[in-house]
Amino acid sequence: MGMGEYRTARELHHRRRPELSENADRFYYKEEQIFEKPFDWDQLKRLGTYLLPYTRQVVLAGVAMVAATLTRLAVPWLIAQTIDAALETEVRFTVWTRWLEPFGRTERLAMLVGVMLLVHLINWLANYARIRLTNWVGQKALFDLRTRIFTHVQSLSLRFFDTRPAGSILVRITNDVNSLEDLFTNGIISVLQDLLTLVGIIAIMMSMHLQLSLVVFLFLPLMVFVTGRLRTRVRHGWQLVRIKRSRITAHLAEAIQGVRVTQTFCQEEENKDFFSDMNADNRYTWLAVQRQNAWFMPIVEITSALATAAVYWYGTRVLQTGAITVGVLVAFATYVGQFWEPINRLTQMYGNILVAMASSERIFEYLDTEPTVPEKPEAVPLPPIRGKVELENVVFAYEEGRTALNGVSLKVEPGETVALVGHTGAGKTSIINLLSRFYDVNEGAVRIDGIDVRDVTLESLRRQIAVVLQETFIFSGTIMDNIRFGRLDATDEEVIAAAKAVRAHDFIMRLPQGYQTEVRERGSRLSMGERQLLSFARALLADPRILVLDEATASIDTQTELLIQEALARLLKGRTSFVIAHRLSTIRNADKIVVLDHGKIVEMGTHDSLMAQRGAYYGLIQAQFKFFEAG
Repeated sequence: MGMGEYRTARELHHRRRPELSENADRFYYKEEQIFEKPFDWDQLKRLGTYLLPYTRQVVLAGVAMVAATLTRLAVPWLIAQTIDAALETEVRFTVWTRWLEPFGRTERLAMLVGVMLLVHLINWLANYARIRLTNWVGQKALFDLRTRIFTHVQSLSLRFFDTRPAGSILVRITNDVNSLEDLFTNGIISVLQDLLTLVGIIAIMMSMHLQLSLVVFLFLPLMVFVTGRLRTRVRHGWQLVRIKRSRITAHLAEAIQGVRVTQTFCQEEENKDFFSDMNADNRYTWLAVQRQNAWFMPIVEITSALATAAVYWYGTRVLQTGAITVGVLVAFATYVGQFWEPINRLTQMYGNILVAMASSERIFEYLDTEPTVPEKPEAVPLPPIRGKVELENVVFAYEEGRTALNGVSLKVEPGETVALVGHTGAGKTSIINLLSRFYDVNEGAVRIDGIDVRDVTLESLRRQIAVVLQETFIFSGTIMDNIRFGRLDATDEEVIAAAKAVRAHDFIMRLPQGYQTEVRERGSRLSMGERQLLSFARALLADPRILVLDEATASIDTQTELLIQEALARLLKGRTSFVIAHRLSTIRNADKIVVLDHGKIVEMGTHDSLMAQRGAYYGLIQAQFKFFEAG
């Protein structure tokens, strides 16, 4: 069983969705390339750095592990001494048993039994301490890793999110980190314990009887050969399983977010079929890996049984010569049984480590991703600004070959309201993105009060700019919490004042608990217009020097718009404001109207002057009038 089973799963997807075969092939072949990468020790060391803050607890867990291992190794040896003492056989390990010589048979047995009970007690206490400590350290390390990746992802530039589905990002922060749990909480210490156990058993067996030990070791090459052949296939399989599960989670996030569109176009059945294909693909891949993984245990058990039988066969002949005692033979057979246990666990843990390596590779890929809009090492906080904005010969493209802005120059004085108009894709939103430094210019410069935005810290820049978007995001929580998101230290009175200023107070007070009303994810309990009003209140509470309205009134009905026009005029006064809108009522009172077309400024002036020119702006307004007349 090999990659052929994975190909069968892929063919199921192709058979039901043939139109996606080419894209699916590209995806699979791209992902399968990582299968040939060797085990990355540097990556494992990097994971280990998350344990460094808890070195003391790790050392204590290591001490407990050593104590548990040594006491467990001592039990078969004590059993041998007890059997030999009971049979009055000569004790061979005189160095360790000399203290028993002064005692009689009964006392010797009683003391050996007492020692065994004490050893078992120490073993139990040591294992308890090891488990408690490793679980505590593991969960703390996972907490640190989750916090770090979430913090890092939040610091990445918008270009990062433009090229990745939200579900894929969610998988990295949740599923991939969770898959490291066994490695952090149990894996590393368990591997060390099994290695110590293995070395200890080999040393004890060889000290007991070298020939019997060689009989056991004869079976090792067979096991190493067979399991070695399986390891590569299992490693490939677990990596592919991780990829399939990631795709399922990403698709689920997308399907849930787009459920309205799915239901609107009656595509529930098609969506179900597509998910079933992905689900079946994951199931077949997982079963294929498990079938291969299932061979490990039988191989170990068969090898252990053969080795134990060989030890008894050869040991009984050695026993007849008097070279060993009955107790030694029983103890040796017990050690043989224990010899294969750590080998089996190490083999199984190897599979778990491979799963963890596949996940850690994906986690570190994100952690190693640098922001495309980095802060300079010498960046300084932007001082309180007056609001003068300059764009100097700005050239910008979201991706190579698709220029969004081409040689744009614009000067805006403090307190001016500038309206940006033009057809979709003309470059209006690009100017706003560059102003807030969500992206960096390819050429030219963007300056605020004469300071290049690339020379200041991002936080100090964005704290003085507020943006109200057409698609308002409402967080789960209360109305009060959502408005206060603009300034977390604002008082309740300041929040209410901001809501009143944008005419949101009345509808808020009609809600069941007023400002304490809980709104669900994305504000599903509120209308589009109500959500937009909350975003106005949130932005105004931040009291920015530069205010950006990006199609902010597009989702507000005419009656609501009339209510906020007066508030907008008062709130825009004294602030440098950029307004992107299609509605004439929103832009006609602007101090300056900038008309863009294909990334260039084609006209600039007031509403009256541009209408008198009968140029591009005039054409846009006429088209809008015709649209409303037709409606």
